[in-house]
Amino acid sequence: MADKHDGDERFTGHGAEWRDSNLSQEDAQVATAWVEQKIDRRSMLTNKDRVEDVRDIMWQLEKDGEIVVHRIKDEHNPVVVKTLFGWDKKIPTNQLWHHKSCGQCGNIPGYPTSLLWLMNEMGIEYLDETDQTSCTAWNYHGSGIGNMVSLAAVFLRNFHQAYMSAKAMGLPEGHFYPLVHCGTSFGNYKEVRGYLLHSAELREQVKNILGKLGRLVDGKLLIPEEIVHYSEWVHVMRGEIAKRQVVDTSKIRATIHPACHVYKMVPEDVVYDNDVLGGNRVAVSTGIMEALGTNVIDYSTWYDCCGFGFRHIISEREFTRSYAIDRKIKVAVEEANSDIMIGHDTGCITTLDKNQWIGKAVGKDYELPVMADCQFAALVCGADPFKIVQLHWHASPVEKLLAKLGIDWDEKKAGFEAYLKEVEAGNQENLYDPRKRITSGPGYKRIEQK
Repeated sequence: MADKHDGDERFTGHGAEWRDSNLSQEDAQVATAWVEQKIDRRSMLTNKDRVEDVRDIMWQLEKDGEIVVHRIKDEHNPVVVKTLFGWDKKIPTNQLWHHKSCGQCGNIPGYPTSLLWLMNEMGIEYLDETDQTSCTAWNYHGSGIGNMVSLAAVFLRNFHQAYMSAKAMGLPEGHFYPLVHCGTSFGNYKEVRGYLLHSAELREQVKNILGKLGRLVDGKLLIPEEIVHYSEWVHVMRGEIAKRQVVDTSKIRATIHPACHVYKMVPEDVVYDNDVLGGNRVAVSTGIMEALGTNVIDYSTWYDCCGFGFRHIISEREFTRSYAIDRKIKVAVEEANSDIMIGHDTGCITTLDKNQWIGKAVGKDYELPVMADCQFAALVCGADPFKIVQLHWHASPVEKLLAKLGIDWDEKKAGFEAYLKEVEAGNQENLYDPRKRITSGPGYKRIEQK
């Protein structure tokens, strides 16, 4: 049943090649006990030889005249945080260019709208324009069709657009700094940046492509000083977000699912905070949930992948579904008595939220609301659960959670249905000035600065 290659058996790990290990329950526990014993310690990663900081290479390449670095400036109101190895990382909090997520916009639209709503509430200046593309990393990880040159070209093209976008409003280059919504894009871009900084050949290949697209700065590649994920912005702004909280969350038991692409890829760049879980785990999501007053509950499979995995969500979907239910949802419900699971990545939220229904077919009827940290934050700061957080797009039931939060589900639903009739009549609302969506080409309308 397995493919043959040069007379030898070759396993790809999919389809009919799956074989039952026939481990007893005790043996299975032994096989995974190392996670609970070792992974829970930050020292497991830091008690190694010092990992290279690619930013050192970046500064030297800029000094040598090979690249231009898009810097985070004082006008971006940066907050300095510590990464896994204690290095400083700047997180811009204002003048942000939203690098949207294809999966969020297509499957979880309340994810980006909740983030934009929070920024509106805090008066954050941002640009959410249409002139951007998917990072294409799902294609790369899921099918193997993509390649490093195409990934690097897309990365640099999008970040160049972020750098140039403010010119449409008569503002200087670099006014807006990119904020990446998707964990997959976040991890992919960090890896690609490392490859670019290490490989002169890759830089030359991509430079030829971007030159044809008019995407160079003074004939050079533009590299961002930091690659920043939205959850890092939420983390450093958690105090300001908590000031706007209007819903009591003290009765809520929350479990956190940290995303593989956020903290396992290029781990030296990930934010850790000694005030969050003793600095032993990634700080994002947990930090905001603690700031909002929820009870963050531990569970034994916190380290596990959600089950998405890119490749097997396509070719072996039942593995994804069983893994999400048995290794994550089931454990969070039975072990932690969780009211909600919080994540910070597109694929994770989709997998954990939208696969619960299939468990009913085999007697695994677990119902655990799953949201992104920014969705929950917006919800308890007064955002409408339908119009903004858009919980009607979620597959896992949320009625019990809303009741526990003191939010009247039926009343909000009736209000949303009335709002839809207004939209149908042509009376739509916008989270931001729609003229800013298009910064060039047909439909562009220049916005004069006052």
